[in-house]
Order: sequence, then C-alpha cells, then structure tokens
Amino acid sequence: MKSSQLYKGSLTIIILKLLNENDKMYGYEITQKVKEITHGELILTEGALYPALHKLKSQGYLEVEVVKIGNRKRKYYNLTESGTKETVDKLAELEDYIRTMRALVNPRYRSNEGAS
Repeated sequence: MKSSQLYKGSLTIIILKLLNENDKMYGYEITQKVKEITHGELILTEGALYPALHKLKSQGYLEVEVVKIGNRKRKYYNLTESGTKETVDKLAELEDYIRTMRALVNPRYRSNEGAS
C-alpha cells in the first residue's frame, strides 16, 4: 500500500485509536507503532503527524503532558473525555465507510453480509 492519499483522511482516526489503546504516547512512539502494526507499509512522517496532533489538541481531543527526560523534554499526548467520545464516533464512521467501499468494490459482499 503505497498511496499516501488513501491514508491522509485516516490520520486522525489512526492517532485517536492508538491513543485510546495505549493511554498516552509521544510522537516518535506513534510513528513507530504505526510502522510496526502495518509491517512497514505505512510510514508516518513528522510533517504529517505533528500538525495532526496540534489540530486534535486545538479541537480539545488531546491533552499534552511534558516530561523531562535527562536534558530533553518529551511531549506525551493522551485523549481527553471528548477525545474518547470522538474516537468511538470516528471508528463507527470508519466501519460504515469500509462496509460501503467493500460493497462498491465487491457487490457480492453486500448480499453475503447478511448470511453470516
């Protein structure tokens, strides 16, 4: 999967889902977790990740905790209560989207969906 265009619209839900599962994470940790989960198929760049994190923070979905580690400061991101609710809403929306796309790509899918 090399098309970054397909992932651009998914970056928010990727971040929200990871933070929901891992409580708090710092930026580099997020990039490495995505790389690990996708077996290297999806590489998040800092240029894509940090603007998305800042946007989620400005929307009230994330809190930032700065922790001093040695001589460096590390920013940990975690979900706010509204961020947790947004995660649930976005995941439901994504599942609907996937179901719709699957039906479009493979019309037989819709007719088989009720058979399970």
